[in-house]
Amino acid sequence: MAAGKPLSLKARAIALLAQREHSRAELQRKLLRIARDRRDRDRAAAVAEAGEAAAKPDVFAEPDDEPAANAVEAEVEQLLAWLQSQGYLNEERFVESRLHLRSQRFGSLRIKQELAQHGLALSSEQAQGLREAELPRAMEIRRRKFGEALPADAAGRAKQTRFLAARGFSADVIRKALKDPD
Repeated sequence: MAAGKPLSLKARAIALLAQREHSRAELQRKLLRIARDRRDRDRAAAVAEAGEAAAKPDVFAEPDDEPAANAVEAEVEQLLAWLQSQGYLNEERFVESRLHLRSQRFGSLRIKQELAQHGLALSSEQAQGLREAELPRAMEIRRRKFGEALPADAAGRAKQTRFLAARGFSADVIRKALKDPD
């Protein structure tokens, strides 16, 4: 990259995907922000070059600015389609990556909620596998945080219950994780 010359939108997208997997919705948000920022900087530079007072570009698009906004959205959509067709952007890979990354620290409720924020869902076999391994995961996470001994009083039990609930474990799994195995 030459000094001072910014990366193209395609190069930025590939760089983002090289860092980690992204969902289509997440990458679209990031690319739209990058493209709009670039457009606003270019406009400010053009205004400054023309000798006019270079004011900070408006965050809100004006009515006559709608074609430019539509052009940016169309460019991003075209780029996303290309990325998917070339295999750079794959939502199944994103779900697998997120599942692998989060399953060691969080319960299935939290993982499903996080995927829903990206407009995605687990397949039925992924959901089944997550449910089957949820109790051992909850017990291990509780043990790492609080040690081997189960809570001796109601306050300790409440504290551990809140901790596991915040991690996205269901009430049934939490109850079983805090129960004496005898």
